[in-house]
Amino acid sequence: MSGLWGKKIGMTQVFSEKQKVVPVTAIDVSQWYVTQIKTKENDGYNAVKLGHVKDRYSEQEFSLQWLTEPRKYFSAFKEVPVSEENIQATVGQSADIASILAQGDNVDVFGKTKGAGFQGVVKRHGFSGGRASHGATFGRFTGSLSFMRSRGRVIKGKKMPGHMGTQQQVMQNLEVIKIEPQSHVLLVKGSIPGKSGSLVFIRKRR
Repeated sequence: MSGLWGKKIGMTQVFSEKQKVVPVTAIDVSQWYVTQIKTKENDGYNAVKLGHVKDRYSEQEFSLQWLTEPRKYFSAFKEVPVSEENIQATVGQSADIASILAQGDNVDVFGKTKGAGFQGVVKRHGFSGGRASHGATFGRFTGSLSFMRSRGRVIKGKKMPGHMGTQQQVMQNLEVIKIEPQSHVLLVKGSIPGKSGSLVFIRKRR
């Protein structure tokens, strides 16, 4: 597999071998099991479908019976693309982090940014707004919409108020600082998109 899915725990810091503080993001990659093998002959592409077991069943051994009631036992399903024709995975197999990533590898982390609801141009785009003295009443308004506003038209791409956040973003070339095989926790240098508890995809860089 080219990567694996996980849950963002949060940020912390660790000390490197040179006794320097390194900011890292902790990602929980446990409780992911192979639920389906997709092949080019049957589905048109090669991929491995992973399911994340709910916390209430995390201490139980995986059973194929769970696949008959997926909504009861799994909280999420995600796919990982596979380039090899002979996929080395079986249904019910746990996603092994050690076989995919190692300490020192560089990865790309995909995730959705935090949602901020409906915001104005000052917070959404960094506008300065009007001055706060000498009787100015401009405040945090958008301002002129364009020179074509009198014709009832606003130029496409104009920065205006609107929904902020929940966009797919990727942080590239992040270093894997440490891997905890027993707790299935991955420490990646730097920050990644999303809030604590959100799903992220870790792809190994070639």
